[in-house]
Amino acid sequence: MSGIFEIADRYVDEIAALDPIAATSIGVPGHERELTDFSPDGAAGIAELQRRTLRQALGEGDGLPRADRIARDVMLERLGVALDLFEAGEQLRSVRILASPLQRARDVFDQMPKGTEEEWSNIAARLGQVPRALAGYRQTLDEGLRRGMAAAERQAREALAQAEIWSGQLAQKPSFFAMLGEGFEKWAAAKPTDGGAALPRKDAPAGRADGLRRDMDEGVRAAMRGYGEMARYFREDYLPRAGGQEAAGEERYQMLSRVFLGATIDLRETYQWGWEELRRVEREMEQTARKILPGASVQEAMALVESEPARAVEGVEAYREWLQGLHDEALRQLHGKHFDIPAPVRRIEVMIPPPGGSLAAYYTGPSEDFTRPGRTWWPTGSMTRFPRWADVSTVYHEGVPGHHLQVATVRVLKDELSRFQRVLTFVSGHGEGWALYAERLMGELGYLQLPDYYLGMLSAQALRCVRVIIDIGMHLELAIPRGERFHPGAVWDHDLALEFAVERSGRPREFMASELVRYLGWPAQAISYKVGERRWLAARQAARRRLGQAFDLKRFHTQALNLGPMGLEQLDRELAGSG
Repeated sequence: MSGIFEIADRYVDEIAALDPIAATSIGVPGHERELTDFSPDGAAGIAELQRRTLRQALGEGDGLPRADRIARDVMLERLGVALDLFEAGEQLRSVRILASPLQRARDVFDQMPKGTEEEWSNIAARLGQVPRALAGYRQTLDEGLRRGMAAAERQAREALAQAEIWSGQLAQKPSFFAMLGEGFEKWAAAKPTDGGAALPRKDAPAGRADGLRRDMDEGVRAAMRGYGEMARYFREDYLPRAGGQEAAGEERYQMLSRVFLGATIDLRETYQWGWEELRRVEREMEQTARKILPGASVQEAMALVESEPARAVEGVEAYREWLQGLHDEALRQLHGKHFDIPAPVRRIEVMIPPPGGSLAAYYTGPSEDFTRPGRTWWPTGSMTRFPRWADVSTVYHEGVPGHHLQVATVRVLKDELSRFQRVLTFVSGHGEGWALYAERLMGELGYLQLPDYYLGMLSAQALRCVRVIIDIGMHLELAIPRGERFHPGAVWDHDLALEFAVERSGRPREFMASELVRYLGWPAQAISYKVGERRWLAARQAARRRLGQAFDLKRFHTQALNLGPMGLEQLDRELAGSG
C-alpha cells in the first residue's frame, strides 16, 4: 500500500472511532454500541484529526503515480472544505430537517442489522446513548446562541416537530423508537433463521430473554426521553432566540457551494442559466404533454397522469414491490449492454422509511463489505395511492444507473481507489449531478419511451432548475428578472418561492413545502443536482470533440465512474486528460 493509501486507510479507521454513526453508514465494525459526540469537544476532535491528516497528505509531495495523486487531491480538497466549515462555525447552527445531528442520531438505526440477539443488543446499547448524544448537540447549539449564530426560526420549528414525533409526544404519530421496539418483539416471537429457538413471549416466565428485552425496553424509553428533551429545548430555549434571517448571504453561500460542488462558480451567471434552462425544459414539457393528451397543456397532462386510476399503484407495500421491480429490471437490462456492473453491485433493496423525515426519496450506499446492500428509501407521508409517472426516472436517479451504480461501484475498486475515496467521499455536485445526468441518459437510451415517464423525467429536470433559481435567489436575496411572467422585479422570499415551486415543478404543495424548508436550512445543496449535471454533460461533449469517431459512450462512463467521487473542478481536470 502506498503512503497516501496508508494515510487514507488510517483516517477511515480514526474517523470511525470519532464518528460511530459514520462508521455504521460505511460499514466499519466495532462501534455499533456507540453514538457520535456532538458536543463542541467532539467537533474539535474531528477537526484536529482532519488537520493532522492534511499535514500528512501534504507531506507526500509531488511526482506521485496517477492513482496516488488523484487520491491525495481528493483528500486535500475534501478535508480542506470540511475545515472551512468548522472554522466558520457551521456546526454551531446545524438545525434543519435532515443531515443534522438531530436526524443522524435517529437515522443510524435504519442502517443497523436486526437479525440476531447480538445485533439487537447493539441497538439496545446505542438507544441508551441517545440522550447523551443529544445533550452534546444542545451544548453545541448553546455555543452557537452564545456567539449569535442561531439557526432561523423556521428550521427550529421544523426540528421541534421532528423531535415531538420521534419522542412519541404526538398521539396521532407513533414514535419511531416505539415502532423499533415493536419490531424487536416481532423478531423475538419468530423462529430465528439460524435454527435456534424463538425468544419467549413478552408475558412468558422469566428466562434468558429477560436481559435483552429489558435492555431494549430501557433503550427505547431512553431514546424517546432524549428526543423529548430536544423538543423541550427547541420549544423553550432555542425558539425564543432563533434567528429571523433565513438568507445565507453571498459570502456564506459561496463557501457552502464549494462544499457541495467541489468548485467555485459564478453565482449570478448560474442563477441566470437556471432561468434559461427552465424555459428550455418547459418547452419540451409542452411537446410531451401533447403526446399524452392531444391539444393538452402541461397542467392538463399532469392532472391526467396524476389522477387516472390505471396510472397509479394502490397501497404502500404494492408501491414498494413495484419500485423493487423497476430497480431489478434496470440492473438486468443495463448490465453488459450500457454498463459493466460488478456482481456485488447487482443487488439493491427498496425501503419505506419511518415517518417524520423529509418527503424526498434518497439512497444509502452499501457497507464496505457489501453485507448491507445499497438501498433506496421512498417516504410515503400520508399517501396510500402512488401515481407512476414521476417515479420511474427517480428510480434511475436513486438506483441504476444513478447513485447505486456510482456509489456501490467504487466500493469494489480497492486497488484503484483509496479507502477514503471508496467509503467516505461523496461530493454532491459530482454524485447528484451524475444521478440527474442518469435520468436524462435513460431517456436517451430509450427507457422512457412512454410519454408519461418522459414527462416525469422532464418534471424532475424542471424541479432541479427551480432549485437553482430559488436557492440562489432566496439566499442571495436576488430579484426576479423583469422579463419573467412570475412577479417580475420582486425579491425572493419563502412565500414567493413556494408559489413558484408549486407552479413550475408540478409537484404537490405538501412535498414542495418540505423541499423549501430543506433548501433554506441547507444552503447551496439544492443547486448541486443541476449544476453537477451541467458539468457532466460538458465533460461528455468535450470528450466527443476530443476523440471524434473514437468516442465510445460506455467507455466514457466507465472511465469517469472509475475515477471515483471528487469535486467538479478536479473531475474536469481528470476527464480532460483521459483518452
